[in-house]
Amino acid sequence: MRKAHLTPAPFRGPRRPPLRVWIWTAATLALVVVAALLWRGSDAAATESTTAAPARVPSGTPAHAVSLAWERGGDPLPGDVVEQGRVILGSAHGVAAVDPVSGDESWHYTRSNALLCGVTATNGVVVAVFRTEDRCDEAVALDAGTGVRTWTRNVLFRSDAILKSTDQIVLAISKTGVVTLDPTGDNIRWRYDLPKGCVIDDAEVGSAGVAVLQTCDRSTTAQLRLLDGFTGKGHWNHDVTVPRGSTVRLLGADQLLGLVVGDQVQALSADSGSVRHRIPLAGNDEPQELSFEGVALLWVDGTLHALDAPTGAQLWQAEARGLSSAPVAKTAAAGAGALVLPDGHGFTRRDPRSGRALGRSSVVDLPAGGTATGVGPVVVYRLSDRVLAYS
Repeated sequence: MRKAHLTPAPFRGPRRPPLRVWIWTAATLALVVVAALLWRGSDAAATESTTAAPARVPSGTPAHAVSLAWERGGDPLPGDVVEQGRVILGSAHGVAAVDPVSGDESWHYTRSNALLCGVTATNGVVVAVFRTEDRCDEAVALDAGTGVRTWTRNVLFRSDAILKSTDQIVLAISKTGVVTLDPTGDNIRWRYDLPKGCVIDDAEVGSAGVAVLQTCDRSTTAQLRLLDGFTGKGHWNHDVTVPRGSTVRLLGADQLLGLVVGDQVQALSADSGSVRHRIPLAGNDEPQELSFEGVALLWVDGTLHALDAPTGAQLWQAEARGLSSAPVAKTAAAGAGALVLPDGHGFTRRDPRSGRALGRSSVVDLPAGGTATGVGPVVVYRLSDRVLAYS
């Protein structure tokens, strides 16, 4: 038989995928590129966050002689920089917490695509507000000890908003109004909108509520209003005559309301707004105020005046270079928290009611105008633009 000759099929090369496959592939690549671009411009990509284990607050008291252990800059800084055993610092794009003993960073939260408007710390959390456009529009709360985020929400604050806080209340202040936030939740409690023709000169928040100092229609008389911190309901109004060319500002809103009017500091009743005590003001240092357990402390021209909060009567006075924060530790000899007061010798621990000295930690060349907080063997000293730690 004759063998059949088979003709091989011509070589055609790899088979091309259908057109629909090319379309799907191009669409997928486009989605990947768009997603990458969106990620690079997103808040998530711009956010850098670290966390830490809860802080172990050190025990003990500062030594008889202490020296500078570490120094860190901060702008802005919370009113009270110590919270949950951490020292809280603000920067242009975020916040960080450092260990009070070593000064090493424990955690941080930064936003490269936003600017920090303000930061405050209370009730175990750090509340920070960021500006992404022309307003301060995003608020975040972080656990002060660990840096773990507890809530985030949108807000609508002016770009000049300032944050202050007290127990259970965060206050945002601008020239046109105030807003209160719940620090442990994310809700806005109430807003205070100014009457037409008025501007806010100053505002403070404390145990008495929210004090608002406002001027209307360029009057030489300012109006001081005390509002309930949780509802915004008005308690009382008090007219303040401002001498020509002088300034007026608030120092606090606690058991006695401190008010600077021209060349004097006035201590006002939280119940009625009546003046209970007057202190002449002559120096250049900014007065400060702290209220604690029925005692109002006013630092004026290098002297600390301790006043009985219910009556305004002076209990004691002492030379000082600044003020103490609210005590964070108990002292058996005092029967209450001891105040850590900066003075010409260093830091003196005093009983808040009697002024009796309970101990002293000497320091050489301590700068004036700061607020001292005792954290175990360390004294954290907050100045306007930096924090110093002595141990």
